[in-house]
This record gives sequence, C-alpha cells and structure tokens, in this order.
Amino acid sequence: MNPSSINNRAAQITAEVISNKRVGAYHHMSFLVGDIAAQALPGNFVAIAVGGEGSAMILRRAFAIYRATEKSAHGGLIELIVAPHGQGSRWLTSLEPHATVDMVAPLGTHFGIPTEPVRALLVGGGYGSAPLFGLAELLKSRGCRVDMVLGASTANKIYAPLDGKRAVSSLTITTDDGSMGTQGQITDVLSQIIIENEIEIIYSCGPMGMLEAITKISDRFGILHQCAVEESMACGIGVCMTCVLPVTGDDGVTRMLRSCIDGPVMDGSRVVWDSKRKIPEGTFGA
Repeated sequence: MNPSSINNRAAQITAEVISNKRVGAYHHMSFLVGDIAAQALPGNFVAIAVGGEGSAMILRRAFAIYRATEKSAHGGLIELIVAPHGQGSRWLTSLEPHATVDMVAPLGTHFGIPTEPVRALLVGGGYGSAPLFGLAELLKSRGCRVDMVLGASTANKIYAPLDGKRAVSSLTITTDDGSMGTQGQITDVLSQIIIENEIEIIYSCGPMGMLEAITKISDRFGILHQCAVEESMACGIGVCMTCVLPVTGDDGVTRMLRSCIDGPVMDGSRVVWDSKRKIPEGTFGA
C-alpha cells in the first residue's frame, strides 16, 4: 500500500493509546500520532487494524476523527469516539494506555470552511456527531455563528452535551424517548432553527436516513448541506468498492463514487438518496 496515492496527507503509523475513557454509551480514546495531527481536518477519518497480530479480522475499521491536537503534553493527538458494537470496536475499546495500534490517517475528504464568516448549523446523530465538535471550534475561530443540534434515541447516546454547549452559540438536543431535550427527531426542530437564526450552511454527520431528511429540508430552504456519509467501509482506502453510492456530478451525470475516497464529506444535494443501495437507471457505466 502506498499511502500517498490514497490521500496526500495520509500515512501509516503505529499510534499509542494515551487514554481510553468510558463516556455514556461510548469510549473517548486519544492516540499519540505525532505530526499527523497537524494534517487532520474536521470530516477526515482514520482506518485502524483491529484484533492484534493473531486476529482473523483482516479488515481495518474506519472511525471519524473527533478532534486533532497538534500540541499537547504528549505531542500530536487524534481523538476518537468509539461505540463498542462489533468485535473490532470492542477490541479497540478494551485497550489500555500505552497499547499501540496500526493506523492510517488522515483519510477521506473534509468539511469545507467558508472564507467569510457565515451562520452555520451543525447537526449530529448519536456518536456520528463526533466530527462536529472540532468543526464547531474551527468555525468559531473564523468568526462564524455556530448553532448545533444533537439527536439520539435516548439520553446516554447523546455524546458530550456539555462540550457541545461550550463550542457553539446555541445547542438543541432531541431524543426519541424524551429523556433529554425535546422529544422527537432532529428534523422536527430544524426548520424553526434555520428561520430564527438565518442559517446559511448546514454541516451534518449521522445515519444515512437522517442525512437524507436533512437534505430535503436544506433543499427547501436553498441552503448548502455538507454531510459526512455513513456507508460501511471494508478497507477505507478505495480498494474494495463496498462503500460506493450514487452521486450526481456538475455535468449532470450520476456516478458510483467511493465514500472513503470521494467522501465521506459530500454535497447532500448531489447524493441520490432514494437509490436504496441499488444502481440508479442511467448511472455512468451501468
């Protein structure tokens, strides 16, 4: 593998676990990555070999970058929010400080940052909201007004609401069961926030169904929507073609693009959301 052919900022490194803390339903993990931290931007992800040297789990696992810090007491850090769902993520969250992992970072596309201050709305679902916290800090440093909406099925799946509150002008929380914030789904509150705060751009991370619903709202208001798609990535480096989805280009032609190389950050209005994992009729090469 030649990392430079994947992403001109990416490298394959041995990263040391600096900390591993349980936060609600998730784990907040910090990794010592040296100079790579300076190359990581909001929206990028890492691919980690899981299971150890003797493991039968040969595929890497992709994790969105929560925050990258160039200078800390330890050096350059990359922080991840990991939900211990499958065998690979459970192995990762079992690691103690000073353990090491094989990591390729940073990968994928990142969120575009406006050259002038804008009024931005950040929308996240569950632990998929992780990349938005670093993005909020960056946007605030550029003079943008930043509002945030976090949603999940229940309160313990809302990641770091206090962190979110500190980073933004306003924070709205929704939960399906009403255990925190407003009862309902994220999309129930978006229109009002867009109107009241005169939102000019939406950034989002979370389940694909949520991203599709946000795109419908952003299209109705004529607002740019940059979303980090959540297609499953078996390799994370553009080889296996398992993470493809149909996206319409500037030329009006729909092509099957790889989420890990052409994404994960994409223009929501360009994604063919109703394809339901099928190749739409008229797609280039179909």
